[in-house]
Amino acid sequence: MSPSESVFEAVESRDTTKVAALDIGSNSFHLVVARINAGSVQILHRLKEKVRLAAGLSEDNVLSDEAIERGLKMLQLVADSLRGFEPDSVRIVATHTLRRAINARAFINAAREVLPYPIEIISGVEEARLIYQGVAHTNHSDGRRLVADIGGGSTEFVIGEGFDPLICRSLQMGCVSYTNRFFADGELKAKNFNRAITAAKQELEMIENRYKQLGWSQCIGTSGTIKTLFSLAQRDKSNGHDEPVTLKSLRNLMKSFIEAGHTDKLTMPEISDDRRGVIAGGLAILIGIFESLGIDTLQYSPAALREGVLYQMEDELKHTDIRERTAKSLATRYDVDTDQANMVLTTTLSLFDQASGDWKFKNKDFRAMLGWAALLHEVGLQINSRGVQRHSAYILANVDMPGFTQEQQDLLATLVRFHRKKIKVAEIPEFQLFDSSAVKRAICIIRLGALLNIKRQEAFLPEMKVNASKHALTLTFPTGWLETKPIMSADLQQEILYWKTLELELVIQEN
Repeated sequence: MSPSESVFEAVESRDTTKVAALDIGSNSFHLVVARINAGSVQILHRLKEKVRLAAGLSEDNVLSDEAIERGLKMLQLVADSLRGFEPDSVRIVATHTLRRAINARAFINAAREVLPYPIEIISGVEEARLIYQGVAHTNHSDGRRLVADIGGGSTEFVIGEGFDPLICRSLQMGCVSYTNRFFADGELKAKNFNRAITAAKQELEMIENRYKQLGWSQCIGTSGTIKTLFSLAQRDKSNGHDEPVTLKSLRNLMKSFIEAGHTDKLTMPEISDDRRGVIAGGLAILIGIFESLGIDTLQYSPAALREGVLYQMEDELKHTDIRERTAKSLATRYDVDTDQANMVLTTTLSLFDQASGDWKFKNKDFRAMLGWAALLHEVGLQINSRGVQRHSAYILANVDMPGFTQEQQDLLATLVRFHRKKIKVAEIPEFQLFDSSAVKRAICIIRLGALLNIKRQEAFLPEMKVNASKHALTLTFPTGWLETKPIMSADLQQEILYWKTLELELVIQEN
Protein backbone atom coordinates (compact mmCIF):
# COMPACT_ATOMS: atom_id res chain seq x y z
CA MET A 1 0.00 0.00 0.00
CA SER A 2 1.38 3.44 -0.94
CA PRO A 3 1.81 6.18 1.71
CA SER A 4 -0.99 8.21 0.12
CA GLU A 5 -3.34 5.25 0.30
CA SER A 6 -2.62 4.68 3.98
CA VAL A 7 -3.18 8.37 4.72
CA PHE A 8 -6.58 8.38 3.11
CA GLU A 9 -7.62 5.30 5.02
CA ALA A 10 -7.60 7.46 8.15
CA VAL A 11 -9.58 10.34 6.63
CA GLU A 12 -13.09 10.58 8.02
CA SER A 13 -15.69 11.18 5.30
CA ARG A 14 -18.75 13.34 5.88
CA ASP A 15 -22.05 11.85 4.77
CA THR A 16 -23.29 13.35 1.54
CA THR A 17 -26.19 12.71 -0.79
CA LYS A 18 -25.73 12.99 -4.54
CA VAL A 19 -28.77 14.07 -6.54
CA ALA A 20 -29.58 15.25 -10.05
CA ALA A 21 -32.42 17.16 -11.69
CA LEU A 22 -33.16 17.45 -15.41
CA ASP A 23 -35.50 20.12 -16.79
CA ILE A 24 -36.80 19.20 -20.25
CA GLY A 25 -37.82 22.68 -21.33
CA SER A 26 -39.39 24.00 -24.48
CA ASN A 27 -36.22 25.85 -25.46
CA SER A 28 -33.39 24.15 -23.56
CA PHE A 29 -32.63 21.03 -21.56
CA HIS A 30 -30.91 21.77 -18.24
CA LEU A 31 -29.18 19.16 -16.08
CA VAL A 32 -27.89 19.96 -12.59
CA VAL A 33 -25.91 17.44 -10.55
CA ALA A 34 -25.36 18.31 -6.90
CA ARG A 35 -24.50 16.85 -3.54
CA ILE A 36 -26.17 17.59 -0.23
CA ASN A 37 -23.39 18.27 2.27
CA ALA A 38 -23.85 19.69 5.75
CA GLY A 39 -27.37 20.76 4.88
CA SER A 40 -26.32 22.71 1.79
CA VAL A 41 -26.71 22.05 -1.92
CA GLN A 42 -23.33 22.11 -3.68
CA ILE A 43 -23.53 22.14 -7.47
CA LEU A 44 -21.08 19.66 -8.99
CA HIS A 45 -21.98 19.75 -12.66
CA ARG A 46 -24.25 21.59 -15.07
CA LEU A 47 -25.17 20.66 -18.60
CA LYS A 48 -27.28 22.84 -20.85
CA GLU A 49 -28.21 22.37 -24.48
CA LYS A 50 -30.52 24.28 -26.79
CA VAL A 51 -32.96 21.72 -28.17
CA ARG A 52 -35.95 23.95 -29.01
CA LEU A 53 -38.63 21.34 -28.76
CA ALA A 54 -41.21 24.12 -29.08
CA ALA A 55 -39.93 24.96 -32.57
CA GLY A 56 -40.90 21.43 -33.63
CA LEU A 57 -44.47 21.64 -32.31
CA SER A 58 -47.02 22.06 -35.10
CA GLU A 59 -50.26 24.02 -34.93
CA ASP A 60 -51.95 20.66 -34.38
CA ASN A 61 -49.67 20.04 -31.38
CA VAL A 62 -47.70 17.27 -33.04
CA LEU A 63 -44.03 17.13 -32.14
CA SER A 64 -41.92 16.62 -35.26
CA ASP A 65 -39.58 13.68 -35.72
CA GLU A 66 -36.67 16.13 -36.03
CA ALA A 67 -37.48 17.70 -32.66
CA ILE A 68 -37.79 14.28 -31.04
CA GLU A 69 -34.42 13.29 -32.47
CA ARG A 70 -32.81 16.49 -31.13
CA GLY A 71 -34.24 15.72 -27.71
CA LEU A 72 -33.04 12.11 -27.70
CA LYS A 73 -29.56 13.19 -28.75
CA MET A 74 -29.39 15.50 -25.75
CA LEU A 75 -30.69 12.77 -23.44
CA GLN A 76 -27.82 10.56 -24.53
CA LEU A 77 -25.40 13.20 -23.17
CA VAL A 78 -27.42 13.30 -19.97
CA ALA A 79 -27.26 9.51 -19.67
CA ASP A 80 -23.46 9.69 -19.74
CA SER A 81 -23.48 12.24 -16.90
CA LEU A 82 -25.91 10.19 -14.77
CA ARG A 83 -24.27 6.81 -15.13
CA GLY A 84 -24.34 5.05 -11.74
CA PHE A 85 -27.05 7.21 -10.15
CA GLU A 86 -29.72 5.39 -8.18
CA PRO A 87 -33.29 5.86 -9.51
CA ASP A 88 -34.52 7.71 -6.42
CA SER A 89 -31.68 10.26 -6.66
CA VAL A 90 -32.70 11.53 -10.11
CA ARG A 91 -35.81 13.49 -11.03
CA ILE A 92 -36.68 14.49 -14.59
CA VAL A 93 -39.47 16.95 -15.30
CA ALA A 94 -40.87 18.02 -18.68
CA THR A 95 -42.77 21.24 -19.21
CA HIS A 96 -44.87 23.16 -21.74
CA THR A 97 -44.05 21.49 -25.07
CA LEU A 98 -44.53 17.93 -23.83
CA ARG A 99 -47.64 19.07 -21.97
CA ARG A 100 -49.14 20.14 -25.29
CA ALA A 101 -47.73 17.53 -27.67
CA ILE A 102 -50.33 14.87 -28.49
CA ASN A 103 -47.50 12.46 -29.29
CA ALA A 104 -45.56 13.16 -26.09
CA ARG A 105 -45.84 9.49 -25.19
CA ALA A 106 -43.81 8.58 -28.28
CA PHE A 107 -41.00 10.82 -27.09
CA ILE A 108 -41.11 9.41 -23.54
CA ASN A 109 -41.10 5.81 -24.76
CA ALA A 110 -38.09 6.51 -26.96
CA ALA A 111 -36.36 8.35 -24.10
CA ARG A 112 -36.78 5.31 -21.86
CA GLU A 113 -34.46 3.41 -24.18
CA VAL A 114 -31.80 6.10 -23.74
CA LEU A 115 -32.26 7.16 -20.13
CA PRO A 116 -33.33 4.67 -17.43
CA TYR A 117 -35.19 7.20 -15.30
CA PRO A 118 -38.88 8.17 -15.39
CA ILE A 119 -39.89 11.44 -17.04
CA GLU A 120 -42.68 13.41 -15.36
CA ILE A 121 -44.75 15.79 -17.45
CA ILE A 122 -45.68 18.39 -14.85
CA SER A 123 -48.55 20.86 -14.99
CA GLY A 124 -47.99 24.56 -15.47
CA VAL A 125 -48.99 25.23 -11.87
CA GLU A 126 -46.55 22.61 -10.58
CA GLU A 127 -43.82 24.08 -12.78
CA ALA A 128 -44.51 27.51 -11.30
CA ARG A 129 -44.43 26.09 -7.76
CA LEU A 130 -41.07 24.40 -8.32
CA ILE A 131 -39.62 27.55 -9.88
CA TYR A 132 -40.66 29.45 -6.77
CA GLN A 133 -38.99 26.86 -4.54
CA GLY A 134 -35.75 27.30 -6.47
CA VAL A 135 -35.88 31.06 -5.92
CA ALA A 136 -37.04 30.83 -2.29
CA HIS A 137 -34.21 28.47 -1.32
CA THR A 138 -31.50 30.62 -2.90
CA ASN A 139 -32.70 34.22 -2.35
CA HIS A 140 -33.50 35.77 1.00
CA SER A 141 -36.45 38.14 0.98
CA ASP A 142 -38.71 39.93 3.44
CA GLY A 143 -42.34 40.25 2.41
CA ARG A 144 -44.10 39.00 -0.67
CA ARG A 145 -42.34 38.55 -3.98
CA LEU A 146 -43.47 38.06 -7.53
CA VAL A 147 -41.45 35.54 -9.52
CA ALA A 148 -41.71 35.41 -13.32
CA ASP A 149 -40.02 32.82 -15.55
CA ILE A 150 -40.13 33.22 -19.34
CA GLY A 151 -39.66 29.83 -20.94
CA GLY A 152 -39.69 28.73 -24.54
CA GLY A 153 -43.40 27.97 -24.70
CA SER A 154 -44.93 29.28 -21.47
CA THR A 155 -44.35 31.88 -18.79
CA GLU A 156 -44.89 31.11 -15.13
CA PHE A 157 -45.97 33.62 -12.46
CA VAL A 158 -45.90 33.08 -8.70
CA ILE A 159 -46.57 35.34 -5.75
CA GLY A 160 -45.16 33.89 -2.56
CA GLU A 161 -43.87 34.75 0.88
CA GLY A 162 -40.95 32.97 2.48
CA PHE A 163 -41.08 29.38 1.24
CA ASP A 164 -44.82 29.42 0.61
CA PRO A 165 -46.22 30.10 -2.86
CA LEU A 166 -49.57 31.87 -2.53
CA ILE A 167 -50.73 31.80 -6.14
CA CYS A 168 -49.24 30.04 -9.18
CA ARG A 169 -50.18 30.44 -12.84
CA SER A 170 -48.76 29.41 -16.19
CA LEU A 171 -49.63 31.35 -19.35
CA GLN A 172 -49.30 30.20 -22.95
CA MET A 173 -46.57 32.55 -24.12
CA GLY A 174 -42.86 31.93 -24.49
CA CYS A 175 -39.81 33.28 -26.26
CA VAL A 176 -39.82 30.53 -28.92
CA SER A 177 -43.55 30.59 -29.60
CA TYR A 178 -43.70 34.41 -29.72
CA THR A 179 -40.65 34.62 -31.97
CA ASN A 180 -42.22 32.11 -34.37
CA ARG A 181 -45.47 34.04 -34.25
CA PHE A 182 -44.27 37.64 -34.54
CA PHE A 183 -40.63 37.57 -35.70
CA ALA A 184 -40.53 34.48 -37.92
CA ASP A 185 -38.51 36.18 -40.67
CA GLY A 186 -36.07 37.72 -38.20
CA GLU A 187 -37.16 41.28 -38.99
CA LEU A 188 -37.31 43.52 -35.93
CA LYS A 189 -39.90 46.15 -36.74
CA ALA A 190 -41.83 48.37 -34.35
CA LYS A 191 -45.15 47.01 -35.57
CA ASN A 192 -44.01 43.43 -34.84
CA PHE A 193 -43.01 44.37 -31.30
CA ASN A 194 -46.27 46.22 -30.71
CA ARG A 195 -48.31 43.23 -31.88
CA ALA A 196 -46.30 40.87 -29.66
CA ILE A 197 -46.58 43.15 -26.61
CA THR A 198 -50.33 43.49 -27.14
CA ALA A 199 -50.70 39.72 -27.41
CA ALA A 200 -48.77 39.26 -24.14
CA LYS A 201 -50.98 41.82 -22.39
CA GLN A 202 -54.09 40.05 -23.67
CA GLU A 203 -52.79 36.79 -22.18
CA LEU A 204 -52.04 38.56 -18.90
CA GLU A 205 -55.63 39.82 -18.61
CA MET A 206 -56.47 36.46 -17.03
CA ILE A 207 -54.27 37.09 -13.98
CA GLU A 208 -53.48 40.80 -13.65
CA ASN A 209 -56.33 41.82 -11.34
CA ARG A 210 -55.78 38.96 -8.90
CA TYR A 211 -52.03 39.46 -8.82
CA LYS A 212 -52.29 43.20 -8.31
CA GLN A 213 -54.73 42.65 -5.45
CA LEU A 214 -52.29 40.37 -3.65
CA GLY A 215 -49.35 42.69 -4.32
CA TRP A 216 -45.62 42.19 -3.75
CA SER A 217 -42.61 44.09 -2.46
CA GLN A 218 -40.00 42.53 -4.76
CA CYS A 219 -40.07 41.18 -8.32
CA ILE A 220 -37.62 38.49 -9.43
CA GLY A 221 -37.12 37.10 -12.92
CA THR A 222 -35.56 33.76 -13.81
CA SER A 223 -34.66 31.87 -17.01
CA GLY A 224 -32.05 32.38 -19.72
CA THR A 225 -34.20 34.93 -21.53
CA ILE A 226 -34.47 37.20 -18.51
CA LYS A 227 -30.78 36.68 -17.72
CA THR A 228 -29.86 37.93 -21.20
CA LEU A 229 -32.21 40.92 -20.98
CA PHE A 230 -30.92 41.72 -17.48
CA SER A 231 -27.31 41.67 -18.77
CA LEU A 232 -28.21 43.89 -21.72
CA ALA A 233 -29.84 46.38 -19.36
CA GLN A 234 -26.51 46.75 -17.51
CA ARG A 235 -24.56 47.80 -20.62
CA ASP A 236 -24.97 51.52 -19.97
CA LYS A 237 -24.28 51.30 -16.24
CA SER A 238 -20.82 52.58 -15.33
CA ASN A 239 -20.79 51.98 -11.57
CA GLY A 240 -20.01 48.26 -11.78
CA HIS A 241 -23.13 47.24 -9.84
CA ASP A 242 -26.01 45.29 -11.29
CA GLU A 243 -29.13 47.42 -11.23
CA PRO A 244 -32.73 46.24 -11.51
CA VAL A 245 -34.42 46.15 -14.89
CA THR A 246 -36.97 48.91 -15.47
CA LEU A 247 -39.60 49.45 -18.14
CA LYS A 248 -37.51 52.35 -19.46
CA SER A 249 -34.46 50.11 -19.88
CA LEU A 250 -36.57 47.49 -21.69
CA ARG A 251 -38.06 50.13 -23.99
CA ASN A 252 -34.54 51.35 -24.78
CA LEU A 253 -33.54 47.75 -25.59
CA MET A 254 -36.50 47.43 -27.92
CA LYS A 255 -35.47 50.66 -29.66
CA SER A 256 -31.94 49.32 -30.17
CA PHE A 257 -33.34 46.04 -31.54
CA ILE A 258 -35.52 47.94 -34.00
CA GLU A 259 -32.53 50.03 -35.07
CA ALA A 260 -30.57 46.83 -35.70
CA GLY A 261 -33.42 45.74 -37.96
CA HIS A 262 -32.80 41.99 -37.95
CA THR A 263 -31.95 39.29 -35.44
CA ASP A 264 -28.74 38.52 -37.37
CA LYS A 265 -27.52 42.02 -36.49
CA LEU A 266 -27.96 41.61 -32.74
CA THR A 267 -24.23 41.28 -32.18
CA MET A 268 -24.08 42.37 -28.53
CA PRO A 269 -21.74 40.06 -26.61
CA GLU A 270 -24.44 39.53 -23.97
CA ILE A 271 -26.58 37.67 -26.53
CA SER A 272 -25.30 34.17 -27.24
CA ASP A 273 -25.62 32.69 -30.70
CA ASP A 274 -28.35 30.27 -29.64
CA ARG A 275 -30.29 33.00 -27.80
CA ARG A 276 -30.16 35.55 -30.63
CA GLY A 277 -32.95 33.97 -32.62
CA VAL A 278 -35.53 34.04 -29.79
CA ILE A 279 -34.62 37.06 -27.68
CA ALA A 280 -37.02 39.44 -29.46
CA GLY A 281 -40.02 37.35 -28.44
CA GLY A 282 -38.78 37.28 -24.85
CA LEU A 283 -38.27 41.05 -24.79
CA ALA A 284 -41.82 41.69 -26.04
CA ILE A 285 -43.23 39.37 -23.37
CA LEU A 286 -41.26 41.04 -20.58
CA ILE A 287 -42.40 44.51 -21.66
CA GLY A 288 -45.98 43.22 -21.66
CA ILE A 289 -45.49 41.84 -18.15
CA PHE A 290 -44.14 45.16 -16.87
CA GLU A 291 -46.99 47.14 -18.39
CA SER A 292 -49.83 44.80 -17.40
CA LEU A 293 -48.72 44.16 -13.82
CA GLY A 294 -47.34 47.64 -13.18
CA ILE A 295 -43.88 46.38 -12.26
CA ASP A 296 -41.37 49.06 -11.23
CA THR A 297 -38.15 47.03 -11.10
CA LEU A 298 -37.09 43.42 -11.62
CA GLN A 299 -34.02 41.58 -10.29
CA TYR A 300 -32.56 38.45 -11.84
CA SER A 301 -32.10 35.12 -10.04
CA PRO A 302 -30.14 32.25 -11.61
CA ALA A 303 -32.14 29.66 -9.65
CA ALA A 304 -35.18 28.23 -11.39
CA LEU A 305 -37.04 24.97 -12.00
CA ARG A 306 -34.17 22.49 -11.71
CA GLU A 307 -32.95 24.04 -8.43
CA GLY A 308 -36.50 23.84 -7.12
CA VAL A 309 -36.57 20.15 -8.01
CA LEU A 310 -33.30 19.58 -6.14
CA TYR A 311 -34.54 21.26 -2.98
CA GLN A 312 -37.80 19.32 -3.10
CA MET A 313 -35.84 16.05 -3.26
CA GLU A 314 -34.08 16.60 0.04
CA ASP A 315 -36.32 16.83 3.11
CA GLU A 316 -33.65 18.37 5.32
CA LEU A 317 -33.50 21.44 3.07
CA LYS A 318 -37.18 22.33 3.25
CA HIS A 319 -38.49 25.41 5.05
CA THR A 320 -35.38 26.68 6.81
CA ASP A 321 -33.95 30.17 6.70
CA ILE A 322 -31.74 30.10 3.64
CA ARG A 323 -29.03 32.45 4.92
CA GLU A 324 -28.88 30.67 8.26
CA ARG A 325 -28.58 27.33 6.49
CA THR A 326 -25.83 28.67 4.23
CA ALA A 327 -23.82 30.09 7.14
CA LYS A 328 -24.19 26.93 9.25
CA SER A 329 -23.17 24.80 6.28
CA LEU A 330 -20.01 26.86 5.76
CA ALA A 331 -19.21 26.70 9.46
CA THR A 332 -19.49 22.91 9.35
CA ARG A 333 -17.55 22.48 6.11
CA TYR A 334 -14.66 24.64 7.34
CA ASP A 335 -14.67 23.21 10.89
CA VAL A 336 -15.21 26.54 12.59
CA ASP A 337 -14.54 26.68 16.32
CA THR A 338 -18.20 27.28 17.18
CA ASP A 339 -17.53 28.10 20.84
CA GLN A 340 -15.21 30.92 19.82
CA ALA A 341 -17.52 32.03 17.01
CA ASN A 342 -20.44 32.28 19.44
CA MET A 343 -18.42 34.34 21.90
CA VAL A 344 -17.45 36.75 19.12
CA LEU A 345 -21.06 36.76 17.94
CA THR A 346 -22.44 37.62 21.39
CA THR A 347 -19.96 40.45 21.94
CA THR A 348 -20.34 41.83 18.41
CA LEU A 349 -24.13 41.99 18.53
CA SER A 350 -24.06 43.49 22.03
CA LEU A 351 -21.73 46.24 20.78
CA PHE A 352 -23.91 46.81 17.74
CA ASP A 353 -27.13 47.04 19.76
CA GLN A 354 -25.63 49.57 22.16
CA ALA A 355 -24.01 51.69 19.43
CA SER A 356 -26.65 51.52 16.70
CA GLY A 357 -28.85 54.26 18.14
CA ASP A 358 -26.19 56.94 17.68
CA TRP A 359 -24.33 55.35 14.78
CA LYS A 360 -27.57 55.07 12.78
CA PHE A 361 -27.20 51.96 10.66
CA LYS A 362 -30.03 52.73 8.26
CA ASN A 363 -29.79 49.43 6.36
CA LYS A 364 -31.34 46.72 8.55
CA ASP A 365 -29.01 44.09 7.03
CA PHE A 366 -26.00 45.34 9.02
CA ARG A 367 -26.90 43.47 12.21
CA ALA A 368 -27.41 40.22 10.34
CA MET A 369 -24.21 40.69 8.30
CA LEU A 370 -22.20 41.31 11.47
CA GLY A 371 -23.70 38.14 12.93
CA TRP A 372 -22.72 36.04 9.92
CA ALA A 373 -19.26 37.67 9.90
CA ALA A 374 -18.77 36.75 13.56
CA LEU A 375 -19.79 33.17 12.87
CA LEU A 376 -17.55 32.80 9.78
CA HIS A 377 -14.56 35.07 10.45
CA GLU A 378 -12.23 32.11 10.99
CA VAL A 379 -13.16 29.89 8.03
CA GLY A 380 -9.73 30.76 6.58
CA LEU A 381 -7.97 28.79 9.33
CA GLN A 382 -8.44 25.81 7.01
CA ILE A 383 -5.85 27.46 4.75
CA ASN A 384 -3.42 28.99 7.24
CA SER A 385 -3.57 30.72 10.61
CA ARG A 386 -1.23 33.40 9.35
CA GLY A 387 -3.24 36.00 7.50
CA VAL A 388 -6.48 34.25 8.46
CA GLN A 389 -8.44 37.44 7.74
CA ARG A 390 -7.32 37.39 4.10
CA HIS A 391 -7.98 33.68 3.68
CA SER A 392 -11.41 33.93 5.29
CA ALA A 393 -12.35 36.91 3.13
CA TYR A 394 -11.25 35.08 -0.03
CA ILE A 395 -13.41 32.08 0.81
CA LEU A 396 -16.45 34.19 1.60
CA ALA A 397 -16.03 36.30 -1.52
CA ASN A 398 -15.82 33.31 -3.84
CA VAL A 399 -17.82 30.45 -2.33
CA ASP A 400 -21.42 29.87 -3.44
CA MET A 401 -23.66 31.45 -0.79
CA PRO A 402 -27.37 30.86 -1.50
CA GLY A 403 -29.60 33.49 0.07
CA PHE A 404 -27.01 36.27 -0.03
CA THR A 405 -27.06 38.89 -2.74
CA GLN A 406 -23.73 39.74 -4.36
CA GLU A 407 -23.48 42.97 -2.36
CA GLN A 408 -24.28 41.19 0.90
CA GLN A 409 -21.61 38.60 0.12
CA ASP A 410 -19.10 41.36 -0.71
CA LEU A 411 -19.93 43.15 2.55
CA LEU A 412 -19.53 39.93 4.52
CA ALA A 413 -16.11 39.33 2.94
CA THR A 414 -15.11 42.94 3.66
CA LEU A 415 -16.07 42.74 7.34
CA VAL A 416 -14.08 39.54 7.73
CA ARG A 417 -11.13 40.86 5.69
CA PHE A 418 -10.59 43.71 8.13
CA HIS A 419 -11.62 42.09 11.40
CA ARG A 420 -7.98 42.21 12.59
CA LYS A 421 -4.60 43.78 11.79
CA LYS A 422 -4.17 46.81 9.52
CA ILE A 423 -7.09 48.43 7.72
CA LYS A 424 -6.40 49.34 4.09
CA VAL A 425 -9.07 51.89 3.28
CA ALA A 426 -8.33 51.75 -0.46
CA GLU A 427 -9.33 48.06 -0.44
CA ILE A 428 -12.78 48.67 1.05
CA PRO A 429 -15.15 48.44 -1.93
CA GLU A 430 -17.84 50.96 -2.73
CA PHE A 431 -21.33 49.61 -2.19
CA GLN A 432 -24.55 50.66 -3.81
CA LEU A 433 -26.85 49.60 -0.97
CA PHE A 434 -24.59 50.14 2.03
CA ASP A 435 -23.45 53.60 3.12
CA SER A 436 -19.64 53.84 3.24
CA SER A 437 -19.53 55.45 6.69
CA ALA A 438 -21.80 52.71 8.07
CA VAL A 439 -19.54 50.04 6.52
CA LYS A 440 -16.54 51.55 8.33
CA ARG A 441 -18.42 51.56 11.63
CA ALA A 442 -19.46 47.94 11.10
CA ILE A 443 -15.80 47.03 10.50
CA CYS A 444 -14.93 48.65 13.83
CA ILE A 445 -17.61 46.66 15.64
CA ILE A 446 -16.53 43.28 14.26
CA ARG A 447 -12.91 44.17 15.09
CA LEU A 448 -13.84 44.83 18.71
CA GLY A 449 -15.93 41.67 18.86
CA ALA A 450 -12.95 39.60 17.74
CA LEU A 451 -10.33 41.48 19.75
CA LEU A 452 -12.20 41.34 23.05
CA ASN A 453 -12.44 37.55 22.69
CA ILE A 454 -8.86 37.00 21.57
CA LYS A 455 -8.13 34.96 24.71
CA ARG A 456 -10.77 32.41 23.60
CA GLN A 457 -11.97 32.08 27.20
CA GLU A 458 -15.57 32.07 28.36
CA ALA A 459 -16.45 34.55 31.11
CA PHE A 460 -13.23 36.44 30.38
CA LEU A 461 -14.92 39.77 29.68
CA PRO A 462 -16.49 41.91 32.39
CA GLU A 463 -19.65 43.92 31.89
CA MET A 464 -18.84 46.94 29.72
CA LYS A 465 -20.69 50.10 28.89
CA VAL A 466 -20.79 51.30 25.30
CA ASN A 467 -21.49 54.86 24.24
CA ALA A 468 -21.35 56.09 20.66
CA SER A 469 -21.24 59.55 19.16
CA LYS A 470 -21.00 60.63 15.53
CA HIS A 471 -17.32 59.82 15.06
CA ALA A 472 -16.40 57.94 18.25
CA LEU A 473 -17.18 54.94 20.40
CA THR A 474 -16.37 54.75 24.10
CA LEU A 475 -15.80 51.48 25.95
CA THR A 476 -16.02 51.73 29.73
CA PHE A 477 -14.52 48.87 31.78
CA PRO A 478 -14.84 48.26 35.54
CA THR A 479 -12.23 50.06 37.60
CA GLY A 480 -8.95 48.13 37.77
CA TRP A 481 -9.88 45.45 35.22
CA LEU A 482 -7.49 46.68 32.52
CA GLU A 483 -4.61 46.80 35.00
CA THR A 484 -4.95 43.04 35.49
CA LYS A 485 -4.99 42.49 31.71
CA PRO A 486 -1.89 44.28 30.39
CA ILE A 487 -1.83 42.48 27.04
CA MET A 488 -5.49 43.24 26.36
CA SER A 489 -4.86 46.84 27.39
CA ALA A 490 -1.96 47.07 24.93
CA ASP A 491 -4.09 45.51 22.18
CA LEU A 492 -6.80 48.11 22.75
CA GLN A 493 -4.26 50.93 22.57
CA GLN A 494 -3.08 49.55 19.22
CA GLU A 495 -6.69 49.34 18.09
CA ILE A 496 -7.11 53.04 18.79
CA LEU A 497 -4.44 53.71 16.16
CA TYR A 498 -6.07 51.36 13.66
CA TRP A 499 -9.39 53.20 13.99
CA LYS A 500 -7.77 56.50 13.04
CA THR A 501 -7.33 55.08 9.54
CA LEU A 502 -11.13 55.11 9.27
CA GLU A 503 -11.36 58.60 10.80
CA LEU A 504 -13.07 57.16 13.85
CA GLU A 505 -12.07 57.40 17.49
CA LEU A 506 -12.00 54.58 20.00
CA VAL A 507 -11.99 55.75 23.63
CA ILE A 508 -11.06 53.32 26.40
CA GLN A 509 -11.85 54.25 29.98
CA GLU A 510 -12.77 52.83 33.38
CA ASN A 511 -15.60 53.65 35.78
